[in-house]
Amino acid sequence: MAETTSILELSVIVPVKNEAGNIAPLVGEIDAALAGRLAYEVIIVDDGSDDGTGHEIDALTHSRAHVRVVRHAKCCGQSQATISGGLAARGVWIATLDGDGQNVPADILKLIEARARAGADADQSLFIGNRSARQDSVARRVVSRIANGIRRFVLGDQTPDSGCGLKLLPRSVFLGLPRFDALHRFMPALVIRAGGRVVSVPVSHRPRDKGVSKYGIWRRGVLGLIDMLGIAWLKLRYTRPTINSPASPRGE
Repeated sequence: MAETTSILELSVIVPVKNEAGNIAPLVGEIDAALAGRLAYEVIIVDDGSDDGTGHEIDALTHSRAHVRVVRHAKCCGQSQATISGGLAARGVWIATLDGDGQNVPADILKLIEARARAGADADQSLFIGNRSARQDSVARRVVSRIANGIRRFVLGDQTPDSGCGLKLLPRSVFLGLPRFDALHRFMPALVIRAGGRVVSVPVSHRPRDKGVSKYGIWRRGVLGLIDMLGIAWLKLRYTRPTINSPASPRGE
């Protein structure tokens, strides 16, 4: 478990809304996977919950010093919750996962192993899960597959599962990305736009055990198309320079 005086390697960010019953087991799994392996913290971002989620989080923050909470006064969505967590994070790296329990926290270690294999490229890379056996409804899987195919064609990010909530990247890279309400779904394209690399890692996926999905297929589909066109415009309107002579410190 992370010590408050340690240099934190990792901040695990968990955006949640109305996930009472899911939070405590999820944090328990995070601790089981990471405790003793590295210095870390868990940041739970409560995105305007109006059920018992807040009380469950309070109990965790009182019993576990490495668990912190950021609260939104009203629901702002998963991306904004992730951004709030990233701004509050103290770790050099951040990992994100969904708060509904469908991501397997132990798979964070798979992303960390992929980071170790990446060598010098790791510091500019995004490591993202690929849910090869998704435990979602047929409609949701079909819509997601179509959306991923269109996105890969338009944006060229070559990421099979851009919407997977399980991600690992340097905090500095994350904070350099544009902030908007669909950031979590377009992070691969934006990391590539910034000159980084995206590595997809096969991960597990579980059925939702408690709570209700906040996934709105058709509304998200329409907004997703608009957002994708916006990202395509950003790519077209950005020329990344090649720096031949870095600026020297003053006085040299």
